[in-house]
Amino acid sequence: MTTLAQKSLIGLVLAASTALPAMADDISWIYCGDRIDPVHEKYIAEWEAANEGWTVTPEVVGWAQCQDKATTLAAAGSPVAMAYVGSRTLKEFALNELIVPIPMTEDEKAAYYPHIVDTVTFEGTQWGVPVAFSTKAFYWNKDIFEAAGLDPETPPKTWEEEIAFATQITENTDVAGYGLSAKTFDNTMHQFLHWVYTNNGQIIDADGNITMDSPEVLAALQAYKDIVPYSVEGATAYEQNEMRAIFLDGGVGMLQASIAAAFRASDTDMNWGVAKLPVGPSAEGPGTLLITDSLAVFSGSGVEDKAIEFAKYITSPDIQLEYEMSPDAGLTPLRPSEKVDQLITEQPYWAPYVEGIAFGGPEPLFTDYKGFQNVMIEMVQSVVTGSAEPQEALTKAAAELEDYK
Repeated sequence: MTTLAQKSLIGLVLAASTALPAMADDISWIYCGDRIDPVHEKYIAEWEAANEGWTVTPEVVGWAQCQDKATTLAAAGSPVAMAYVGSRTLKEFALNELIVPIPMTEDEKAAYYPHIVDTVTFEGTQWGVPVAFSTKAFYWNKDIFEAAGLDPETPPKTWEEEIAFATQITENTDVAGYGLSAKTFDNTMHQFLHWVYTNNGQIIDADGNITMDSPEVLAALQAYKDIVPYSVEGATAYEQNEMRAIFLDGGVGMLQASIAAAFRASDTDMNWGVAKLPVGPSAEGPGTLLITDSLAVFSGSGVEDKAIEFAKYITSPDIQLEYEMSPDAGLTPLRPSEKVDQLITEQPYWAPYVEGIAFGGPEPLFTDYKGFQNVMIEMVQSVVTGSAEPQEALTKAAAELEDYK
């Protein structure tokens, strides 16, 4: 067990000291959210019917508490069988021997879009089964473009154009050009990583070396500095969903957002468009950060093998796609298929979310993910507020990340 991981877990143990272990024939599942998705309810019942004597018992826990609860129980020696977790935590769980490997066959790996399996892989082994996937695309308000003297049908394709368009919108209209989010919140880091991966950048390599202090990442941080004057004032007050609300209310001209923004924009009178994320000078193609959540199977429940079997069943291609297409999911599909191709044909706004995957990058895995996250947020905020220059902030952050890799 690593020292940093011990420190991050020690405060959780006492809270779970009275927890009870799972029944031998029951798969207990910490399920994040406010309710069980009807798709999962249906297939839990089908799996139980096909596996006589076995039950699956989901416990619905709010997003803010679910991952900490799973960690608490595992650290106390009373783990649930399975939990929904951010894939970014798998390395820490694995190093603490709290979860078991879930190896994939070559056929299973090949079924996913490129780099998806990388989000759950540490030291060549898979430690979770992807269950949710998010990418980002670029949104613009066509009416604001027209008011600013821009072609409403032509979004920016490069960072240089994006900053120029933001400048023109700010100078020629009464709204901000771009919606930059920099609140002390996890998606501030995620938003920045989309810029990193649209410039062929990297944070940490496959051997665990910090590679962030590079020309590619520096260019992303410099672009942040350059677009701040033409973004919503006080970016450190907003996280991405709050900025999305400002965009949907017509208060900002351009934004990067998940597919959920398309669903919401479709219910408004806004004249909007969606495209691939603009790219930086070193890009080899359209990119995006690849964020997955996973089903992790915890060690010591006594039902590890059956939990792995169920986890692979509930995320199997047909069931997973049905879940992804449920009205409230707002997820990018994990696997290519004819049904996904048909979806893009019928609803073209899906295309940018898939087109960025091939050149995208996985969410970096660290032994202390919250430590990594805090370093990245502090770096971004220091540049956004002007308290540090991009190179200074980048060099400082890269050095600090050595403690968390």
